Amino acid sequence: MKSPFPKLLATALLLLCGSALTQSAHAADLHVMNSGGFTAAYQLLAPKFEAKSGDTLNIAYGPSMGNAPEAIPNRLARKEPADVVIMVGYALDKLIAEGKVIPGSRVELADSRIGMVVRAGEPKPDIGSVEAFKKTLLDAKSVAYSDSASGVYIRNELFEKMGIEAQMKPKATMVPKFPVGSVVAKGDYQLGFQQVSELLPVPGIEFVGKIPESLQSVTRYAAGIPVSAAHPREARQFLDLLASPEAASDVASTGLDPLAAH
Repeated sequence: MKSPFPKLLATALLLLCGSALTQSAHAADLHVMNSGGFTAAYQLLAPKFEAKSGDTLNIAYGPSMGNAPEAIPNRLARKEPADVVIMVGYALDKLIAEGKVIPGSRVELADSRIGMVVRAGEPKPDIGSVEAFKKTLLDAKSVAYSDSASGVYIRNELFEKMGIEAQMKPKATMVPKFPVGSVVAKGDYQLGFQQVSELLPVPGIEFVGKIPESLQSVTRYAAGIPVSAAHPREARQFLDLLASPEAASDVASTGLDPLAAH
C-alpha cells in the first residue's frame, strides 16, 4: 500500500501556491502624494501598512501649494497617478471644491506648529516670549522660511502682526523646494522657520523651539482620495491606518500633534 503522504504534501503545496497567487493578484500598487510636514510620520507608518496589507506604496513628495512643479495640485493637474494625497487641510479642501478629490474621503490627521532652528554649534537665541522672539528676529542678520503653509503665514501675517514687517523684508527669504533646515545647516541663513516635523530630521542644525503660542499658526494635515484613484478601496484602508489611534504615537514622535487619541 502506497503512503498517502506524498499526495497530501503535493496538495498542501498547491494550496499554498494558490493562496500566494491569490494574495499577489489582490495586492495593489498605490500611488501616494505627500506634503513635507507629514513626511517623517509617513515614513514610519508606510512600512507597517505594506506589511499588514501586502500592498505597495509609491511615494511622490511635494508642497501642498505653490508654483513648484512638484506641488501636489500641479502634479494632479498633469494627471500623475495618485490614490492618496496627504497635505495641508485647506489646500485639500480647495482640491475637493475643484472636484479633484472625493469629498467623503477626507480624514483629519494631525496639527503642526512652526519651529525655529539655527546652525549646529551656534548659540540658541531666546524665543520664550513674544518680546524675546521679536528681539531675536530684529537682531538676526538673515532669516529663511518655507514656501508652504508656514512660510506663507510668516511672510503675509506674522511679521506684520509683530510690527516688524519693514525691518524683516530686506533680510527674510522664502526658500522653495529645499528644506529650510538644509540651507541653515550650510550657513546660508542665520535663522530658519518651518513646521517642526520638517525641521527635526535635518542634520547640521539645532532646534531652538516652537515660536510663542500667541503668534503660532497651527497647520492641520489631512488626507483624501483623488477622483482618479485606481485603487480607492485600498486607499481608504491606508487612510484609516493614518488616522487611527494606533498611529498616534508614531505621528507624535515626529513633532506633530496627532488628532487621534493614543
